[in-house]
Amino acid sequence: MEAKQFDPIAKQYTPMIYKIIARLHIYKNKDEFFQTGLIALWDAYKNFDEAKGTFSSYAYSYIKGRIMTELTKARKQEERSVYPDEVYWDTVQDKHAEPPLEAEFLQSICADLTDKEMKWVLYTSLNDFSVKEIAKREHVTASAVKQWRSSAKRKLKKVVILEMKD
Repeated sequence: MEAKQFDPIAKQYTPMIYKIIARLHIYKNKDEFFQTGLIALWDAYKNFDEAKGTFSSYAYSYIKGRIMTELTKARKQEERSVYPDEVYWDTVQDKHAEPPLEAEFLQSICADLTDKEMKWVLYTSLNDFSVKEIAKREHVTASAVKQWRSSAKRKLKKVVILEMKD
């Protein structure tokens, strides 16, 4: 199949892709999700079997599924990543130096955390371990590690807010 044959299909189904993006309440990286939708449309066009129904319903399901998969991946990446506010970067003295992420530094800012919460911070920050990896290493359930994470985040937010007020 040539790209010339696909161009009219892409043009016809562009509004559908935008509608799916709107229905999924995607407001960040719309262009990336649109591109994912176009790729999914291409795949749907190549794999479509007329015996199984109409192309439009097949394309809709295929595109929506692919965008939802990418949305899930993006959310997981966002959960694992920490993006400090601009206020933080204004407080850094040397704007070209990386903030130290050594265990001693982390322990100094996490003084109010429990041992388990501290383990989550250290494993996540220093080793980039997932919840499952931490649970396996500590011989606990993933749910327990998620509770440590939730509690640690809540306490650390309070610390950050207090420091910004000072």
